[in-house]
Amino acid sequence: MSTELLLAQRAGTFSLGGDLTVSRLGFGTMQLPGPGVWGPPRDHDEAIRVLRRAIELGVNFIDTADSYGPYVAEELICEALHPYPEGLVIATKAGLTRFGPITGPGPAQWPPVGRPEYLRQEAEMSLRRMKLDRIDLFQLHRIDPKVPFEDQIGELKKLQDEGKIRHIGLSAVSADQLTAARKIAAVVSVQNQFNLTDRSAEPMLDYCTGQGIAFIPYRPLATGALAGPGSLLAELATKHHATPAQLALSWLLKRSPVMLPIPGTSSVKHLEENMLGAGIELTDGEFAELSVVA
Repeated sequence: MSTELLLAQRAGTFSLGGDLTVSRLGFGTMQLPGPGVWGPPRDHDEAIRVLRRAIELGVNFIDTADSYGPYVAEELICEALHPYPEGLVIATKAGLTRFGPITGPGPAQWPPVGRPEYLRQEAEMSLRRMKLDRIDLFQLHRIDPKVPFEDQIGELKKLQDEGKIRHIGLSAVSADQLTAARKIAAVVSVQNQFNLTDRSAEPMLDYCTGQGIAFIPYRPLATGALAGPGSLLAELATKHHATPAQLALSWLLKRSPVMLPIPGTSSVKHLEENMLGAGIELTDGEFAELSVVA
């Protein structure tokens, strides 16, 4: 086994849904499409190289969504990796629509659509685009407030019962929504924003930890002013011969055994740098220091 692969596996593994063993440090594909998460990538060949290099580095958990492009990220996954290596787990999402490149923050950039027929259509199209017989993890990208909640979760349960998806996940949900969803179907993952500078989802993370539900933090590398010159994060990064981003990933991995960070990039060089975060081991004291400062 190569040194690179051993390095990637230092992050450990997690049993997703109790039957899928995934690398805890995965890869997110949101940055693979063009500017504004819209259209083809600036460098198509590099995007293909990034996906293939992720597998070489030991990643076996890839997160994507139909709205990334839209559809571009899923198409790139298929082009780069099909026929898929044994053990690769691909998670995708549906429930957000797009009308153009991202031009600023805010939910208006990603209108939710949770009508059951739409969710079913998108699941079927994702299966076709990625040449899959079954989607390992199908996540409701956002809950649509205009559609009865039970209809949205219920449709995912129907797709699961039909064998088209293996496991169900939710994204950007509250504790009450997760509790309600679990009364309708088994939920094996939650994808909420979480990083060193934004830990508003900490109660959700603690709940997931206690229940053995995977917690997939999006925007995991946001460090803001914490990475500035003279900051504790910068000082610790220097001590570990690492970057602040690598240290931020290390902190996430130490925070909870159910944490599955999915840092994304469109660059092989940046991918390799991120993966090195799996090999950094913070002491309990360093972890506590960062937790207090952040």
